[in-house]
Amino acid sequence: MARRTALDLLRMKADNRKIAMVTAYDYTMARLVDAAGVDMVLVGDSVGMVVQGLPDTLSVTLDDMAYHSRCVARGLQQAHLTVDMPFMSYQVSPEQALESAGRLVKEGHAQSVKLEGGVRSAPAVEMIVEAGIPVVGHIGLTPQSVHALGGWRVQGRGQEAAERLMRDALAIQEAGAFCVVLEMVPAELAAEVSAALGIPTIGIGAGPHCDGQVLVCNDLLGFDSGFKPRFVKRFAELEAPVVDAVRAYAEDVREGSFPAEEHSFHRRRGPRKVAKLY
Repeated sequence: MARRTALDLLRMKADNRKIAMVTAYDYTMARLVDAAGVDMVLVGDSVGMVVQGLPDTLSVTLDDMAYHSRCVARGLQQAHLTVDMPFMSYQVSPEQALESAGRLVKEGHAQSVKLEGGVRSAPAVEMIVEAGIPVVGHIGLTPQSVHALGGWRVQGRGQEAAERLMRDALAIQEAGAFCVVLEMVPAELAAEVSAALGIPTIGIGAGPHCDGQVLVCNDLLGFDSGFKPRFVKRFAELEAPVVDAVRAYAEDVREGSFPAEEHSFHRRRGPRKVAKLY
Protein backbone atom coordinates (compact mmCIF):
# COMPACT_ATOMS: atom_id res chain seq x y z
CA MET A 1 0.00 0.00 0.00
CA ALA A 2 1.34 3.44 -0.94
CA ARG A 3 1.84 6.04 1.75
CA ARG A 4 -0.56 8.93 1.99
CA THR A 5 0.65 12.09 0.27
CA ALA A 6 0.17 15.77 1.01
CA LEU A 7 -2.47 15.81 -1.74
CA ASP A 8 -4.32 12.92 -0.07
CA LEU A 9 -4.46 14.89 3.18
CA LEU A 10 -5.73 18.02 1.44
CA ARG A 11 -8.48 15.90 -0.11
CA MET A 12 -9.42 14.63 3.34
CA LYS A 13 -10.22 18.18 4.41
CA ALA A 14 -12.19 18.76 1.22
CA ASP A 15 -14.16 15.58 1.91
CA ASN A 16 -14.68 16.54 5.58
CA ARG A 17 -12.78 13.46 6.79
CA LYS A 18 -10.85 13.83 10.03
CA ILE A 19 -7.09 13.24 10.03
CA ALA A 20 -5.55 11.08 12.77
CA MET A 21 -1.88 11.78 13.51
CA VAL A 22 0.40 10.33 16.20
CA THR A 23 4.09 10.55 16.96
CA ALA A 24 6.58 7.72 16.64
CA TYR A 25 10.30 7.65 17.24
CA ASP A 26 11.39 4.11 16.33
CA TYR A 27 10.67 1.25 13.94
CA THR A 28 8.58 -0.83 16.34
CA MET A 29 6.16 1.94 17.29
CA ALA A 30 5.97 3.08 13.68
CA ARG A 31 4.97 -0.41 12.56
CA LEU A 32 2.26 -0.61 15.23
CA VAL A 33 0.68 2.80 14.64
CA ASP A 34 0.78 2.21 10.89
CA ALA A 35 -1.04 -1.10 11.38
CA ALA A 36 -3.64 0.81 13.42
CA GLY A 37 -4.43 2.88 10.34
CA VAL A 38 -3.40 6.41 11.34
CA ASP A 39 -3.16 8.91 8.50
CA MET A 40 0.01 10.73 9.54
CA VAL A 41 3.01 9.92 11.69
CA LEU A 42 5.09 12.71 13.15
CA VAL A 43 8.69 12.21 14.18
CA GLY A 44 8.53 15.05 16.65
CA ASP A 45 11.36 16.90 18.31
CA SER A 46 9.47 15.77 21.41
CA VAL A 47 11.88 12.84 21.03
CA GLY A 48 14.14 14.95 23.23
CA MET A 49 11.72 14.74 26.14
CA VAL A 50 10.07 11.37 25.50
CA VAL A 51 13.11 9.33 24.44
CA GLN A 52 16.17 11.30 25.54
CA GLY A 53 14.81 12.44 28.91
CA LEU A 54 15.49 16.14 28.33
CA PRO A 55 13.41 18.92 29.96
CA ASP A 56 12.48 20.47 26.60
CA THR A 57 13.03 20.12 22.87
CA LEU A 58 15.75 22.73 22.47
CA SER A 59 18.77 20.41 22.57
CA VAL A 60 17.55 18.07 19.82
CA THR A 61 19.78 18.13 16.74
CA LEU A 62 19.20 17.70 13.05
CA ASP A 63 21.23 14.48 13.22
CA ASP A 64 18.85 13.22 15.93
CA MET A 65 15.84 13.92 13.76
CA ALA A 66 17.32 12.33 10.64
CA TYR A 67 18.23 9.19 12.59
CA HIS A 68 14.81 8.73 14.19
CA SER A 69 13.08 9.55 10.92
CA ARG A 70 14.99 6.77 9.16
CA CYS A 71 13.95 4.32 11.87
CA VAL A 72 10.29 5.31 11.62
CA ALA A 73 10.26 5.32 7.82
CA ARG A 74 11.19 1.63 7.78
CA GLY A 75 8.06 0.80 9.77
CA LEU A 76 5.51 2.67 7.65
CA GLN A 77 3.56 1.34 4.70
CA GLN A 78 0.55 3.64 4.44
CA ALA A 79 0.84 6.62 6.82
CA HIS A 80 2.32 9.94 5.70
CA LEU A 81 5.65 10.68 7.40
CA THR A 82 6.38 14.22 8.53
CA VAL A 83 9.41 15.23 10.59
CA ASP A 84 10.07 18.17 12.87
CA MET A 85 12.82 20.59 12.00
CA PRO A 86 14.63 21.11 15.32
CA PHE A 87 15.51 24.37 17.04
CA MET A 88 17.99 26.54 15.11
CA SER A 89 17.88 24.34 12.00
CA TYR A 90 15.74 26.88 10.10
CA GLN A 91 15.63 30.15 12.07
CA VAL A 92 18.85 31.65 10.68
CA SER A 93 17.73 32.05 7.07
CA PRO A 94 15.45 30.52 4.44
CA GLU A 95 18.55 29.05 2.82
CA GLN A 96 19.49 27.28 6.05
CA ALA A 97 15.90 26.04 6.34
CA LEU A 98 16.00 24.57 2.85
CA GLU A 99 19.30 22.82 3.49
CA SER A 100 17.98 21.32 6.74
CA ALA A 101 14.72 20.22 5.12
CA GLY A 102 16.65 18.61 2.30
CA ARG A 103 18.67 16.57 4.78
CA LEU A 104 15.52 15.28 6.47
CA VAL A 105 14.12 14.16 3.12
CA LYS A 106 17.36 12.65 1.81
CA GLU A 107 18.72 11.14 5.03
CA GLY A 108 15.51 10.67 7.02
CA HIS A 109 13.22 9.61 4.14
CA ALA A 110 10.64 12.17 5.27
CA GLN A 111 7.71 12.99 2.99
CA SER A 112 7.29 16.43 4.54
CA VAL A 113 8.84 18.60 7.22
CA LYS A 114 7.24 20.57 10.04
CA LEU A 115 8.47 23.89 11.40
CA GLU A 116 7.23 26.31 14.01
CA GLY A 117 6.22 29.94 13.59
CA GLY A 118 3.79 31.93 11.49
CA VAL A 119 4.59 35.20 9.74
CA ARG A 120 8.25 35.05 10.72
CA SER A 121 8.66 31.52 9.29
CA ALA A 122 6.75 32.16 6.05
CA PRO A 123 9.87 32.95 3.96
CA ALA A 124 11.44 29.65 5.04
CA VAL A 125 8.24 27.76 4.25
CA GLU A 126 8.07 29.35 0.81
CA MET A 127 11.65 28.45 -0.09
CA ILE A 128 11.26 24.85 1.09
CA VAL A 129 8.00 24.41 -0.83
CA GLU A 130 9.50 25.93 -3.97
CA ALA A 131 12.19 23.25 -3.79
CA GLY A 132 9.48 20.57 -3.90
CA ILE A 133 9.34 19.62 -0.23
CA PRO A 134 5.87 19.69 1.41
CA VAL A 135 5.68 21.68 4.65
CA VAL A 136 3.51 21.45 7.77
CA GLY A 137 3.26 24.64 9.82
CA HIS A 138 2.96 24.85 13.60
CA ILE A 139 1.48 27.84 15.45
CA GLY A 140 -0.04 28.61 18.83
CA LEU A 141 2.14 27.18 21.56
CA THR A 142 5.44 26.59 19.81
CA PRO A 143 7.66 24.53 22.15
CA GLN A 144 10.90 25.81 20.62
CA SER A 145 9.88 29.29 21.83
CA VAL A 146 8.81 28.14 25.29
CA HIS A 147 11.11 30.58 27.09
CA ALA A 148 9.90 33.56 25.06
CA LEU A 149 6.28 32.52 25.65
CA GLY A 150 6.78 32.34 29.41
CA GLY A 151 6.20 28.61 29.69
CA TRP A 152 3.63 26.08 28.50
CA ARG A 153 0.64 28.41 28.22
CA VAL A 154 -2.51 28.53 26.13
CA GLN A 155 -2.05 30.98 23.25
CA GLY A 156 -4.58 33.27 21.57
CA ARG A 157 -6.96 33.90 24.47
CA GLY A 158 -7.09 37.67 24.08
CA GLN A 159 -8.41 39.49 21.02
CA GLU A 160 -5.01 40.79 19.91
CA ALA A 161 -3.38 37.40 20.39
CA ALA A 162 -6.21 35.71 18.49
CA GLU A 163 -5.83 38.11 15.56
CA ARG A 164 -2.08 37.51 15.54
CA LEU A 165 -2.60 33.75 15.43
CA MET A 166 -5.03 34.11 12.53
CA ARG A 167 -2.45 36.19 10.65
CA ASP A 168 0.14 33.50 11.33
CA ALA A 169 -2.15 30.79 9.98
CA LEU A 170 -2.93 32.72 6.81
CA ALA A 171 0.75 33.54 6.27
CA ILE A 172 1.73 29.89 6.53
CA GLN A 173 -0.98 28.91 4.06
CA GLU A 174 0.01 31.69 1.66
CA ALA A 175 3.64 30.54 1.84
CA GLY A 176 2.58 27.13 0.55
CA ALA A 177 2.22 24.87 3.59
CA PHE A 178 -0.25 22.03 3.02
CA CYS A 179 -1.18 21.62 6.69
CA VAL A 180 -0.79 23.45 10.01
CA VAL A 181 -0.69 22.27 13.62
CA LEU A 182 -2.58 24.36 16.18
CA GLU A 183 -1.24 23.73 19.67
CA MET A 184 -2.92 24.83 22.90
CA VAL A 185 -5.28 27.46 21.55
CA PRO A 186 -8.92 28.06 22.54
CA ALA A 187 -11.34 25.72 20.81
CA GLU A 188 -13.40 28.62 19.44
CA LEU A 189 -10.34 30.22 17.85
CA ALA A 190 -9.22 26.90 16.39
CA ALA A 191 -12.66 26.53 14.80
CA GLU A 192 -12.36 30.00 13.25
CA VAL A 193 -8.89 29.28 11.89
CA SER A 194 -10.00 25.91 10.51
CA ALA A 195 -12.91 27.54 8.71
CA ALA A 196 -10.72 30.32 7.30
CA LEU A 197 -8.06 28.01 5.86
CA GLY A 198 -8.17 25.82 2.79
CA ILE A 199 -5.50 23.55 4.26
CA PRO A 200 -6.09 21.06 7.09
CA THR A 201 -5.58 22.09 10.71
CA ILE A 202 -4.27 19.49 13.13
CA GLY A 203 -5.08 20.21 16.75
CA ILE A 204 -3.31 19.34 19.96
CA GLY A 205 -5.06 20.96 22.87
CA ALA A 206 -7.10 22.98 20.37
CA GLY A 207 -10.56 21.50 20.76
CA PRO A 208 -12.68 19.27 18.51
CA HIS A 209 -13.20 21.54 15.52
CA CYS A 210 -9.82 21.10 13.82
CA ASP A 211 -9.55 18.97 10.69
CA GLY A 212 -7.48 16.42 12.59
CA GLN A 213 -5.77 15.68 15.88
CA VAL A 214 -2.28 14.70 16.99
CA LEU A 215 -1.06 13.16 20.25
CA VAL A 216 2.27 11.86 21.44
CA CYS A 217 2.03 8.06 21.25
CA ASN A 218 3.53 7.59 24.72
CA ASP A 219 0.87 9.89 26.18
CA LEU A 220 -2.15 8.24 24.56
CA LEU A 221 -0.80 4.80 25.55
CA GLY A 222 -0.27 5.79 29.19
CA PHE A 223 3.44 5.04 29.48
CA ASP A 224 3.93 7.76 32.13
CA SER A 225 1.30 7.81 34.87
CA GLY A 226 2.81 11.00 36.30
CA PHE A 227 2.31 13.05 33.12
CA LYS A 228 -1.15 13.89 31.87
CA PRO A 229 -1.81 17.29 30.30
CA ARG A 230 -5.43 18.35 30.19
CA PHE A 231 -5.65 17.82 26.42
CA VAL A 232 -4.45 14.20 26.56
CA LYS A 233 -6.86 11.27 26.59
CA ARG A 234 -5.28 7.98 27.58
CA PHE A 235 -6.58 5.17 25.42
CA ALA A 236 -4.56 2.63 27.43
CA GLU A 237 -2.67 2.48 30.74
CA LEU A 238 0.48 0.60 29.78
CA GLU A 239 2.96 1.77 32.38
CA ALA A 240 1.89 -0.73 35.06
CA PRO A 241 1.60 -3.77 32.73
CA VAL A 242 5.07 -3.09 31.32
CA VAL A 243 6.61 -2.76 34.78
CA ASP A 244 4.79 -5.90 35.95
CA ALA A 245 5.96 -7.91 32.93
CA VAL A 246 9.60 -6.92 33.34
CA ARG A 247 9.41 -7.58 37.09
CA ALA A 248 8.03 -11.07 36.41
CA TYR A 249 10.87 -11.74 33.97
CA ALA A 250 13.48 -10.62 36.49
CA GLU A 251 11.94 -12.83 39.20
CA ASP A 252 11.92 -15.87 36.90
CA VAL A 253 15.58 -15.31 36.05
CA ARG A 254 16.56 -15.03 39.71
CA GLU A 255 14.54 -18.11 40.66
CA GLY A 256 15.97 -20.15 37.78
CA SER A 257 12.58 -20.84 36.21
CA PHE A 258 13.51 -19.01 33.03
CA PRO A 259 14.61 -20.23 30.59
CA ALA A 260 12.62 -23.46 30.87
CA GLU A 261 12.90 -26.56 28.68
CA GLU A 262 10.68 -25.09 25.96
CA HIS A 263 13.00 -22.09 25.64
CA SER A 264 16.18 -24.15 25.27
CA PHE A 265 18.04 -25.72 22.33
CA HIS A 266 19.86 -29.08 22.27
CA ARG A 267 22.61 -30.63 20.21
CA ARG A 268 21.94 -33.33 17.68
CA ARG A 269 22.51 -36.90 18.84
CA GLY A 270 26.17 -37.73 19.17
CA PRO A 271 28.95 -37.25 21.72
CA ARG A 272 27.50 -35.96 24.94
CA LYS A 273 30.58 -33.95 25.80
CA VAL A 274 32.80 -31.61 23.84
CA ALA A 275 36.04 -33.39 22.99
CA LYS A 276 39.15 -32.06 24.62
CA LEU A 277 41.20 -29.90 22.31
CA TYR A 278 44.51 -30.49 24.11
